[in-house]
Amino acid sequence: MLVKRIIPCLDVREGRVVKGVNFVALRDAGDPVALAREYERNGADELVFLDITATVEGRSATRSMVKQIASELSIPFAVGGGVSSVEDVRELLRAGCDKVAFNSAAVRNPSVVHHAAAEFGSQCIVLAVDARRVGESWNVVIDGGRTATEHDVGDWIAAMTGPTGAGEVLLTSMDRDGTKQGYDLALLRAVRERTNVPIVASGGAGSIDDFADAFLIADADAALAASLFHFGEIRLPILKEALAARGIPIRPWKSTT
Repeated sequence: MLVKRIIPCLDVREGRVVKGVNFVALRDAGDPVALAREYERNGADELVFLDITATVEGRSATRSMVKQIASELSIPFAVGGGVSSVEDVRELLRAGCDKVAFNSAAVRNPSVVHHAAAEFGSQCIVLAVDARRVGESWNVVIDGGRTATEHDVGDWIAAMTGPTGAGEVLLTSMDRDGTKQGYDLALLRAVRERTNVPIVASGGAGSIDDFADAFLIADADAALAASLFHFGEIRLPILKEALAARGIPIRPWKSTT
């Protein structure tokens, strides 16, 4: 059985890690390079870096910072923010990351995801999806939560993943983001029915129970969190020990100090 992954997320604006609620009311959470180093030391399975203003500012993720962070890591490292072309993917992979995430650009130009997957392999390409509930379903939102679309989340993910598309989905519930009310399990289950690629649950983690539910109830492959880890509310080693005690296959933490 494949182990479940725990992934801290660095949302970066102007060179600093920030975190808010429902994509707004951002507060400073620290230096991204220092946090990356700390998360690796404390047992993170992967790390995600999202340059949250890159798309609206019309640029790609800051490659110099990506290179700095990559130099600190031996764990897998995914980067997103303003990625809009195959060349952007190439530059970020050269900077040292292992996976590159498309979000808004995929909606505007879906073929770019398939072209990138053909060039570098699906295992390198992540489809990042920000989802907002609309009635009994969810729609895709782009531009860092600023622009609504009419794309149904399940249909969108089914069309953009698989052997010729993205090899992983980073699925964020905008309604739960930063609320600590738990992951949107209904959203995760709905998407699980539409794709076989790994799903990273994002948005809403507030307790160890929330991580367990994402794995045991929604069959997520990984669970991502930010503020819980940044502000020390849950420590990675304690989380991993608690999940393992519940029978969830998790990579054990071993001190490197």
